Amino acid sequence: MGSYYISVKFENNNKSYYFSCGSNAFNIGDYVVVETSIGKEIGKIVSTPQLMSSLNFDKEIKPILRRAIKSDLNLAEENKKLATTASNIFISECDKQKLNMRLISAEYTLDRQKILFTYASDDRIDFRELLKVLASALHCRIELKQITSRERAQLVGGIGVCGLPLCCSTFFTTFDGISLSRAKNQMLAINIPKLSGQCGKLLCCLKYEDDLYTELKKQFPTLNSVVKYLDEDYKVTGINIFTKVLKIENKDNVNFVTFDELNKSNKKPVERKVFQTPKNETLNKQNTNKNLNTNKGQQNLNNK
Repeated sequence: MGSYYISVKFENNNKSYYFSCGSNAFNIGDYVVVETSIGKEIGKIVSTPQLMSSLNFDKEIKPILRRAIKSDLNLAEENKKLATTASNIFISECDKQKLNMRLISAEYTLDRQKILFTYASDDRIDFRELLKVLASALHCRIELKQITSRERAQLVGGIGVCGLPLCCSTFFTTFDGISLSRAKNQMLAINIPKLSGQCGKLLCCLKYEDDLYTELKKQFPTLNSVVKYLDEDYKVTGINIFTKVLKIENKDNVNFVTFDELNKSNKKPVERKVFQTPKNETLNKQNTNKNLNTNKGQQNLNNK
C-alpha cells in the first residue's frame, strides 16, 4: 500500500473511490488506470494526494496501477464506440425476447475482457437466454447489473422541481431512506406527486430541513393541544415556526397570536395536553383548517 491516497471518479458514476499511490506527484484532473471490481478502468483524479495516515477508512484500498498514457485514452475512446454497438445488440435482443429491461449504460473494461450492462426494470428478469446471445455476439464476459429508480435518476441526471440539477447526480454518494413522516413534520400538504422526484420516490431534499423543523417546533405547543388565551380554552390548529404565529380556535372564535402573546395572557406557561373532541362536535371544522400554510416556505416544497 502506498503512502498517499487520492479520490478517483469514473464516467457515468458520481461517487468517488479511494486508491493508494506511492507519491504525491498526482494532480486533480489527471487520468489513471486502476483495478476495480469489474476489471481495469480509467478514472479521473478529483482530489489532491493525502497522507494515508489521515484516512479513516476500514476497507481495503487498491493501488493505482499507472498513470494513463495516450494509448490508454485512445483505447477508452474506442471502447465507447464499441459499447454503443453492444448497446444496440442488447436493446434489439430484449425486444425480440420481450424482456422488460431499460438499458442505462454499457461499459467495456479497458482490456475489453468484460462488458457491464446497467439496466432498470420493475420486474424480476430471467435473462439466461439473453446472456448466451450477448456472449456469442460480443466474445467477452458479460455482466448485467440491475439498478433502482433512484440510482437510474443519479446516472441519467436531470433538473429537479427547484430548477437545479438533481442532487443525486451532482453531490449525493449514498441514498438515505425518506419517509412521509418528514413531510408531516414540516407541515407540508401530503400530495405524493408533488413530493416525489424524477425517480418517482419521495424527494431527497425533504431531509435537508427536517432537523431544523424538529428543533424549532420544540418551542411551541403541539398541534391539537389545548391552550388558555384571554381566559378561554382554544385548540392549536396551526403553527408557523418562522413567524412564530399560532392559529388557535374554539367553537366561537379563531385567532392568530404569537407564542409570546399567548404566554403573556396566561399566569403560567402554556401546557401541552391532548385535545379531547366533544362527542356532539363534528370534525368538519377541524379538517377544514388542518394545515396552516401561511408561510411560502411551508406552502410549496419547490421553495426548498
